[in-house]
Formats: sequence, structure tokens, C-alpha cells
Amino acid sequence: MSGPVLVTGGTGFVGRAILERLLGDGEPVRALARSETSARALGELGAEPVRGDVLDLEPLASAMRGCNVVYHAAGANAFCVRDPSPMFEVNVRGSENVVRAAARAEVHRVVYTSSAATLGERKGTVGNEESPHRGSFLSDYERSKYEAERAVLAAAEETGIEVVCVNPASVQGPGRATGSTKLLLDYLNGRLKAVVDSTLSLIDIADCTTGHLLAASKGKPGERYILSGATLTVREGLALLGNLAGVEQPVRTLRPSLAMALATVVETVAWIRRGSPRICRELARTITHGHAYDGSKAARELGFSYTPIEETLRRTIEWWVEQGLVSARESANRQPTS
Repeated sequence: MSGPVLVTGGTGFVGRAILERLLGDGEPVRALARSETSARALGELGAEPVRGDVLDLEPLASAMRGCNVVYHAAGANAFCVRDPSPMFEVNVRGSENVVRAAARAEVHRVVYTSSAATLGERKGTVGNEESPHRGSFLSDYERSKYEAERAVLAAAEETGIEVVCVNPASVQGPGRATGSTKLLLDYLNGRLKAVVDSTLSLIDIADCTTGHLLAASKGKPGERYILSGATLTVREGLALLGNLAGVEQPVRTLRPSLAMALATVVETVAWIRRGSPRICRELARTITHGHAYDGSKAARELGFSYTPIEETLRRTIEWWVEQGLVSARESANRQPTS
């Protein structure tokens, strides 16, 4: 396909990785920018910044004119917020706007960054693209992404535009130090005192980027593709991380019921004091539920191989050390023991 592509969310972790890969491949890239600060940052990366907002349909359509593909990676991800309505606005209405704007601009295809959380798999099961939803939501974020995906696919069917959904598990790798990654950093820095030993699925940022680009060229319109390269328990993950970094920290295991009770107390006190809790009931529900995802469809149909989790963590530790986020102990290049 000729012509430029547009990336939304180009200053975010996933969006920036997509943007940089496209630029590295010699693709002309436009990047949606909500502010002058974002526009400068995107321009410095080599993209053509275009001012706009996913909540403003007409400028969005103007930004897309002449593009063949739009990568919609912009979104809000927040837990423990008093008012989740702005997150729903961006994730649901903003994502639907992207599809409708793309249809107006006669874009060939939209690759939408959804989330594996939309699957709503039951506790203890492995989620795949056909998993029946449990019928309830663990968090406002999960609900917002579920509603967003439904809105995106409905708009695609109505307008006739091709949309492919990419559903990443927890995205990890160099460049990330927030969200769920804080648990890993806290462990290496000796600040993590207790965990709930649930299950989690991870995807390397490089694989996540590759999955998006292959979805643009090979994905079937209307399909969802889970990107998930490794599933392990929290304790397995911490042990592997520690082995690679040369660190061993004592960490207690909390019962899920105790974790929920503590979260309830912390959340209640924070709301009374009009503050923002670091942990709350919806976050505790998400952690204690755990997640396990099957990413084999994407690997099989899009045609790529997942990076071993050891390599992902090794590269990530090296980046954390370079950034001064953890101290250099033995070596981030240490080979894991069997």
C-alpha cells in the first residue's frame, strides 16, 4: 500500500513503538498530536505531527485524508479514579470517532489497539478470541475497553471500513516503568513486601509492535488477535526477574480475601481524605482474578514468533539500569539458572 499512515497515541508506550518501527521501515508517518508539546516530541522522532483529538471528529478526518492505514493506539488506562467518565469518553467515544473519521477520509484499514481484558474470561480459564464473557467487569478500565471494542466493530460494520482488533496482554519491555511494571521495579528495589500469587500473561513490546504491523497487512477485517507470549504466576515471574538481575528479595504471599480487605480500607480512607488511593477494590479484583491468554491465533494466522520471556526481562532490566530505576548489581546479562 502506498501513502502515509496515521498513528494515534504516538507518545504512549505502544503507540510510540509502532511509530518508531514504521519510521525505521521507511514509511511516511503522520502522528496525531493534542498539544504543541506532543507535536514537538513527535516531530523530533521523525513523524509529521498533525493537530487533532480523537474526541473531535472533523479535525480527525482531516488528519487521515490521503492515508491508507490508521493505527489507533491512543487510549486511557487508569485504576482507582473517583470519576471514570473521561476514560470512557476517550476509550469508547474516541475510538468510535476514529473509525467514523477513517470512513469519511476513505482510509483503507484501521488497526485498533484493544486489550486482552475485553475477553472477560472466567477465573482459572485461559482466554482466547472465542471465550464467553463472564458477564461482569473487574474494573472501569476493563468495561471501557469492552464497550470501546463493541463500538468500534459496530461502526466498522455500519460504515463498511476494514477494522482489525489487536488485543495485547500486559505489554512489557524497555521504555516502560509505570502501571503493572511498578510491581517488578518495586521487587528489584526491595520495596515489594507482599503479593497475591495470581496468574499473568505478558507480551514483549517488540512482539506487540510486530503484531500490529502484521494485522495491517494480513489481519482479517472484523477479527480479534490476542497478543500474548508468556503466562506465569506472579511468584514465577519475580523469581525469573530476580535470577536475571542477581536479586533475591523476601516477599510474603497474601490471601486474596486479605488483599481485598486491605484495598477496601485504603480506598475508603483515601476517598474520605479526598485523595487518590494507590490500591483500591477494582485493582485488587483484577490482581486476584489473574489472567491467562492464548496468543496462538495471532502467531499462526499473522505469521510471527514470540520472544522468550527471559529475553524480554533481560532487555528490560538493562534499560532500567541505564535509566537509574534500579541499581546495577551483578549484571542484567546474567544467564538464568536451571
